[in-house]
Amino acid sequence: MKTEPTFPNTIKTVEELREITGNPSELVNNKVISYVDEHCRDFIEKSPFLTISTADEFGLCDVSPRGDSAGFVHVMNDKQLIIPERPGNKRMDSMRNILSNPNVGLLFLIPGLGETLRINGKASVIHDEELLDKMAVNGKKPLLGIGVEVEECFIHCAKAFRRSELWNPEVWANKEGLPKGAKILAAHAKVPNADEEAIGKLLEKSYRENLY
Repeated sequence: MKTEPTFPNTIKTVEELREITGNPSELVNNKVISYVDEHCRDFIEKSPFLTISTADEFGLCDVSPRGDSAGFVHVMNDKQLIIPERPGNKRMDSMRNILSNPNVGLLFLIPGLGETLRINGKASVIHDEELLDKMAVNGKKPLLGIGVEVEECFIHCAKAFRRSELWNPEVWANKEGLPKGAKILAAHAKVPNADEEAIGKLLEKSYRENLY
């Protein structure tokens, strides 16, 4: 489902792109490996947060966050990972996409560290009691998991984090001035008798009682 770009002066070929950006260095070209080595495993074991990108059969994309205690992603071996699926809003966007298009991209973050770990591969929806038992928290195991067959692993540089100063609390905005999730959800969903205050209470109750 390809649509024509509507922005002016868009780049349409890789050749045009390279004329502007130039080519990657030998270091960048050679940094990709096809398996989880000891360095990648160490990074994953110290990461409490990742994003997973998926696309449906038409190529329509989605990115979703996953987070838990550091090391929540289970490294089975040098080619396979399992991400536990904790309770959420039951939209199951990522899993529905995986069922029709297994290609996924993962971005692992470690708080305070500028470099990130990128992993690309093929995913499956896992419902294996023995594997899921290993990822139980507070006696509650995930109902499902996302298994990833690793095809590419590589470190991404820290420039985005340096520019954004994401880990620098001195530049963080005052919390009172930040967007409010409950307010946005109330405006978008327009559910009867569900104003910002009511939705805020529902969210807080869910955060307290349904993390696992």
